[in-house]
Amino acid sequence: SFTISLHKVDNTTVTIKLRPGVSPSCRIRIKSVIRSDLKIKSGENVTFTFTCSTPEKYFIMEIQKNIDCVSGPCPFGDVHLYPLGLPRLNRTYIWDVKASTKAGLELKFSTPWLRQIEPGETCPDSIRYNINSCIDKATVNIGTFCRNGSVSRVKLLGGVVMSLHLPWHSLLTTSGFNIANRASIKRLCIIESTLKGESSITLMSPNYPLGFPEDELMTWQFVIPSNMRASVFFHNYSLSNCERKEERVEYYIPGSPSNPEVFKLSDSQPANIAGSFNMSLQGCDQDAQNPGILRLLFQVVVQLPQVDENVTHLVDLSKEKNMTVTIHLEGWPSQIPLVSEPVCLICKDPRTCDRVLTLVSGAVYRISFLCKDLSRLRITAEKGIGCMDIRWCQRKVYSLSVPKAITRLPIQLHKFIWKLLATDLINVEITSPTLKLRQHVPEQKCNTSYSYSIVSATPETELNVGVFCPGGSIEKIQMRNNITISLKTFGKGFINESIPQDLKMSFVPHIKDECTFTVSPNPKAKVYLQTPNWHYGLPPYISISWFIIVPSKQTARLGFSKDRMGIACETGRAYINIKEETPGAEETVRREDELLPQPRNMHHNFWVNISNCKPVDKTQLTLQFWVTFADKQIDLGIILAVVAGAGVLTAIGLTVCCVRKKKKKTQNPMVGVYNANVNTQMPGKKGLFGKGRQNNESHVYAVIDDAVVYGHLLKESNGSVAPEVDVYRPFDGPIGSLPPSPPPFSFRKDIKRSSNTEEEPPPLTDTDQDTYTFAHQKSGQSKDSGDANEKDKGDTNVPLLENKEQDGLVE
Repeated sequence: SFTISLHKVDNTTVTIKLRPGVSPSCRIRIKSVIRSDLKIKSGENVTFTFTCSTPEKYFIMEIQKNIDCVSGPCPFGDVHLYPLGLPRLNRTYIWDVKASTKAGLELKFSTPWLRQIEPGETCPDSIRYNINSCIDKATVNIGTFCRNGSVSRVKLLGGVVMSLHLPWHSLLTTSGFNIANRASIKRLCIIESTLKGESSITLMSPNYPLGFPEDELMTWQFVIPSNMRASVFFHNYSLSNCERKEERVEYYIPGSPSNPEVFKLSDSQPANIAGSFNMSLQGCDQDAQNPGILRLLFQVVVQLPQVDENVTHLVDLSKEKNMTVTIHLEGWPSQIPLVSEPVCLICKDPRTCDRVLTLVSGAVYRISFLCKDLSRLRITAEKGIGCMDIRWCQRKVYSLSVPKAITRLPIQLHKFIWKLLATDLINVEITSPTLKLRQHVPEQKCNTSYSYSIVSATPETELNVGVFCPGGSIEKIQMRNNITISLKTFGKGFINESIPQDLKMSFVPHIKDECTFTVSPNPKAKVYLQTPNWHYGLPPYISISWFIIVPSKQTARLGFSKDRMGIACETGRAYINIKEETPGAEETVRREDELLPQPRNMHHNFWVNISNCKPVDKTQLTLQFWVTFADKQIDLGIILAVVAGAGVLTAIGLTVCCVRKKKKKTQNPMVGVYNANVNTQMPGKKGLFGKGRQNNESHVYAVIDDAVVYGHLLKESNGSVAPEVDVYRPFDGPIGSLPPSPPPFSFRKDIKRSSNTEEEPPPLTDTDQDTYTFAHQKSGQSKDSGDANEKDKGDTNVPLLENKEQDGLVE
């Protein structure tokens, strides 16, 4: 059994009642009376028992003590837990202190002090304090607190209702605070926090998350050793609608020349404060119709001054344009650091520090860090480059390298973003002439400390060109639309690897394809290339080209990683075009419903073009191909053929010499012989001659005497003739540099592919079908004909094209 005896002067009431929502399986027995609740007032003595062995599961207990400090003296001093010998139930002690608003009450807590928590949050040991201020008939919730914190004192204006919640198993025997009388504080309350070492605390305005009382003032006092540094961060706040005055925060910092320092709640709050300081929250007169809510949740971080606290780092952005540099914690902005985590602060002056600092171009900064571990910080920068008129920016070459002002900082670069903006008729060309770029594909992954992500975007579509890293084969990429290039780092080695950064950009006139790659592979490497937008497929009606450079002494081998394109077209056709860049080269074309070409050798520079249709749902065009190189092999059969050919030419030469010697003796005139089996039709286009064959003598050939033609050879000293052998000279003229043109989408259904069929030459015109006739030299006319031939000899030296031009002039 339990006996509770209360003295009349104690002004204490004990109430035992059932827990809400619990079935009355257990009762209270007083003598022979069974009850479900019990109330014991001052001056009463009651003995009772429970009808069950675990009453703590069913009952709770409240012990309320009323203290009147208005009509009589207050019992100041330590507050005790009275009465003793209570049953082990979940219990709440309530001290209701009534006091004049002209006086102030102070609640002083013994160590380990208190820690404020948000409403609904629980305490680890289930011991919880709640403080309410009572002014006239209004009650304001100052806050809810757990043990083990920094709140050492709370000063209040007027009365206070203090409650302590203890679990049934708690062995606590003291309240942990005392009450003292103080002069009026002329504000709602003052909360004092004492921080002795490095720590972080979170505090809230009264009534949080509800509104702070209208036109009220309260203060937080922070007691901090002078050798420590404090910083304030507002994490959550809202403002009311003010009719008069303005909501603000005021700081009183010892030694500051401008006390109090006034800030808006939206301002960046002071940081790197040396020692103790006060912070006050001032409300305003609110709009009666729409008052709004003023509330504040903030954090105070106290840390030791860093070794390099006075070390400043120069960040010169005065010569940069359209650039921002943000220094932040790793994982920002998606990951917000926990309040309990150590704080890393970036300061642009001794008192302006924050977890995130953004610097803009056109200025010079001297920054410092309040952070034990700088490896937790990262840099994200962004730079814009634009061109609205190709005449002003076509010849400019922009270096896409990270400025030294960033690489010199002791912070790891996370990402540098270049945004390249141009009009519709201006495109972007990216080059890497020295390092070259390698496309990140499963077969050749990037293992460098940084990579480039390239995205081409329009208001309608976005084309993810791919991820690239240095040390590859891609010399140049030409793209349409606005381009975003993101350099992302993967380790501390970036600074060392990035010294020879050679990525450059320029604006070029409009290009036909959406994207064109120029690839100059290492002859010993196997290069893998794949279509952009790999994870989502090439967008509809997009054309991509690759120009692969083949070294002169090598042969390239081209192959695809799968047999078919793997799509079905809803509208249009998808094509692959392959063509060597050499005169007369055939163009290989494959459609989406055909097998892709088998691996083949390419002896010259060549183009690969992939153009998409509009695929049916759930099909995506993703293609990957590879290129390898090998030295050109000289075929033994070719060598033998050349040797045999040389022998044949030698034999022919000897035969000609013998015939010429014989003819020199006879000097008989040649007679023209017409061979009807020879095709005398000359392929060509209409209008090759300025005049028709009936109007000129271009089809009449005089027989030329051998002595005239070969006379100079027959006069040689030895009488032998050395046959003149033709020598092949390669074509040195310009060759087209454009990729093979895919057929227009509206005409791609019945296209003829040169890999399967060959087009017939165009038919000859009627003029070109005239046969050639020969004039036979008559005896007795040789001298006259010779004169005539001498006269016409000049015409035979004029090329055919010049004859055509002269005939045209005559006409």
